[in-house]
Amino acid sequence: MELVMHSLELFVMADAMSSYIVKWSAKEHTVLVDKDGTVLCLKKAIEVQTGVKVERQKLLNLKFKGKAAEDGLKLCNLDLKVGFKIMMMGSLEQDITTASTAPEIVDEVINDLDLTEEEIALENREEYLAKIAKRVETYEIKLINEPRSGKKLLVLDIDYTLFDHRSAAETGNELMRPFLHEFLTSAYNDYDIMIWSATSMKWIEEKMKLLGVTTNQNYKILGYLDYLAMISVHMDKYGLLDVKPLAVIWGKFTGVYTSKNTIMFDDIRRNFLMNPQNGLRIRAFRDAHQNRDKDRELLYLAQYLKDIAPLEDISHLNHRSWEKYRPSKKHK
Repeated sequence: MELVMHSLELFVMADAMSSYIVKWSAKEHTVLVDKDGTVLCLKKAIEVQTGVKVERQKLLNLKFKGKAAEDGLKLCNLDLKVGFKIMMMGSLEQDITTASTAPEIVDEVINDLDLTEEEIALENREEYLAKIAKRVETYEIKLINEPRSGKKLLVLDIDYTLFDHRSAAETGNELMRPFLHEFLTSAYNDYDIMIWSATSMKWIEEKMKLLGVTTNQNYKILGYLDYLAMISVHMDKYGLLDVKPLAVIWGKFTGVYTSKNTIMFDDIRRNFLMNPQNGLRIRAFRDAHQNRDKDRELLYLAQYLKDIAPLEDISHLNHRSWEKYRPSKKHK
């Protein structure tokens, strides 16, 4: 009798639960949630299964009336089938930088800044040069391909540069900046391409897979750098800032890449405080669903890269005025 009652209880419990598949970090996790539960209940169940905290989760294809489903919304209103696959992006706490600025929201902590003489002088400060030297000695770039002879170096950020990481979507393609693959294909003719993001290496690899960058046959990525390659600098006006010193790469590839043949694209200017002459602030790509059909930034930048590629030294260029640049006749 007890066995029958136990089986009946299990049947009733199973009938009251819905089963979903959560795809995260190249693995699939089965998650059970009460049929009358909310999106928040689902997120809590996902946290139990994966260890990714609720506030770190981004459920890409969980939408209601075209928008990201809010935590208080009941799952039954989403009309999800049993076994529905949910694509999640999110980092474990141990993978997130211990720096004072959380990498996922680093661009929203303070307003971006304009460079002053004081800020430009940062690149020559001994204490910061010592930090860079330590990174060169101890940090390991995740090298995917070998440098090619005679190529310049293009260093790219990810979030808001190549990818809208805040909007909800069913697939990564919906959040990808328009013309990304065309841009990378064009740039690859003249530049080795390095990805540098203020997030964990695991997160970088996930995003590159999601965007189809790692499998594209028209170009190859040289390697990845994560937040551990960054250094902290202090400014009286803004306090402690994490920045991306290109000298870390130059130190790892002595004589291959230098200030003369390197350019970095980032939507946050302070990320290239240590190398202001090599940084180009790209317009941030946000609200992908509204802007996907009209964003042409990568198309125009692809042409700019092609125009400056013949130059022996690109460090003297004013990248703030890149849209006004016209190549001389001898370089056409």
